[in-house]
Amino acid sequence: MTTAPDLNVALIGYGYVGKTFHAPLIAATPGFALHTVVSSDPAKVAADFPDTRVVADLDQALADPAIDLVVIATPNALHAPQAIAAFAAGKHVVVDKPFALDAAQARTMADAAQAAGKLLAVFHNRRWDSDFQTLQRLIADGALGQVTQYESHFDRFRPQVRDRWRERAGPGSGAWMDLGPHLLDQALVLFGEPLAIAADIGTQREGGQADDYFHVTLRYPVLRVILHGSLLTAASDLRMAVHGTKGSYVKHGLDPQEAQLKAGMVPGASGWGRDSRHGVLTTVENDVQVHTDVRPEVTGYRQFYAGVREAILHGAPSPVPVEEALRVMELLELAQRASDERRELAVD
Repeated sequence: MTTAPDLNVALIGYGYVGKTFHAPLIAATPGFALHTVVSSDPAKVAADFPDTRVVADLDQALADPAIDLVVIATPNALHAPQAIAAFAAGKHVVVDKPFALDAAQARTMADAAQAAGKLLAVFHNRRWDSDFQTLQRLIADGALGQVTQYESHFDRFRPQVRDRWRERAGPGSGAWMDLGPHLLDQALVLFGEPLAIAADIGTQREGGQADDYFHVTLRYPVLRVILHGSLLTAASDLRMAVHGTKGSYVKHGLDPQEAQLKAGMVPGASGWGRDSRHGVLTTVENDVQVHTDVRPEVTGYRQFYAGVREAILHGAPSPVPVEEALRVMELLELAQRASDERRELAVD
């Protein structure tokens, strides 16, 4: 006799993000059932999840009393209206990053969640990246001393502009809104709120309609945080370089989970989340550099969904508190303003 799942999930959107990230993570997290997918391509869904119901529009999913949680994996412009509709229908909501098109929309979504008494969680999944959690461990252990410079990269090599909404002109498009939320969220988790932000956000590729380059500096009293992303970096291996009063930590290569998901690996399978590329901790003893191999932490994006489950069923804290996700949106906007005005702006 099989036990019914605790929570039925409706996934809204089955493009790259919905298919690659959310659907397999939901299906592999105990306590969840991928009950419904909203998609215009039912055959695509059926090829992966033949027992999952497919409906053509959001209203059909929201009208189903069996649905407990709605996961929004649609283009950024749809996040706010779809989330607000889901709260009106009495559903909990997970929304992919970025939270919304701007901070005002995000606050409206948060207000709607509070009024409905429902969970709202933003999918800042890279809190569960191996390199990030390894760095958290090193900082907590004091291996770096006081961190004075943190350089975090998310570079790619995509010289040809592709015809997709993320690369077209318009609100919510561009590399800063795509990759910036990951890097900003990680920096805020590590170091808290900065004093000021300076930014250079621009378009470098021929025919580009949306930004494909950003270099953002967060200023703290001593620490400087550099967040960098480019779609024209062939040598795109550098992930992070962190320097402190006791040593430096350098890591190359991205966390493996996205590549594993793209390859069809089931989350939690043998080898899941294991990063084969170790980082290096460099210290200096008697004026001689000492290089120490740093084994990456083994982690997993399912921890986000496990946290969502516990928050809904047992009132545990959200894995990504809405106030923290709101602050990411506010600083995304402030960085864009700093770039537009070509000056450093204080963080209120």
